[in-house]
Amino acid sequence: MSASAIRPPLVLTVAGSDSGGGAGIQADLKTMLALGTHGMSVLTAVTAQNSVGVQGVWELPVEAVRAQYRSVADDIGVQAVKTGMLASAELVETVAELLAGTDAPAVVDPVGVSKHGDSLLAQAALDSVRTKLLPVATVATPNLDEVAQLTGVRVSAEADLRRAAAALLEFGPRWALIKGGHLPGEAVDLLTDGSEEIWLRAPRHDNRHTHGTGCTLASAIASGLAKGLEVPEAVRQAKDYVTGAIAAGFALGAGIGPVDHAWAMRKA
Repeated sequence: MSASAIRPPLVLTVAGSDSGGGAGIQADLKTMLALGTHGMSVLTAVTAQNSVGVQGVWELPVEAVRAQYRSVADDIGVQAVKTGMLASAELVETVAELLAGTDAPAVVDPVGVSKHGDSLLAQAALDSVRTKLLPVATVATPNLDEVAQLTGVRVSAEADLRRAAAALLEFGPRWALIKGGHLPGEAVDLLTDGSEEIWLRAPRHDNRHTHGTGCTLASAIASGLAKGLEVPEAVRQAKDYVTGAIAAGFALGAGIGPVDHAWAMRKA
């Protein structure tokens, strides 16, 4: 069999580095490998980060982000792109421009704060996310804090998810996935394109080690899209993968540990 016949699907992550390995670029690449795709990366920022919080953030220059993206896309090509931490308005606008010129689905995880409550997006960048980044997204995947930041809609009950999704779709993504993981009860998310509505439910696992869930979910969706899955099926499979990873999350350091990206391999 030729090398080209066995090449895995190509997925590019545009995100920040998590030195503790639980989220960001590190979580993205682990997820992509676990799901049988070839992960590539564009680093937007470096964080000093561990299980108890973020101790420092250093953005990369716009020209470095653009050069990384072009280097990968122009030579290797991409079949799906996932974005995470973009930090500043300038980086958001640069990445949005790059996505607009790329013929591949884009999963936008509009990262605003870390698991520990540390800000990872400048307030001045919110308008750029709304007007530049969301319009080029195939799927946008905010959690409840992020959707409130972007739309002003605060979700306190499952019934509010519809209102949040409708408000997010106003900014132009093809699909909105509103993650209801912070609500009490089972873990319920709403995926909609404004006409079709898909509710995704999973049992809530009694495990506080959930660092990296948002990055992992978005990367899993991008991996499914790179394989040629339609959005609803890519999201369903990603939800199943993340649910297993949360169940297998493990303690690391003195704070919140990561989900286990290799849970299915260990189970096998």
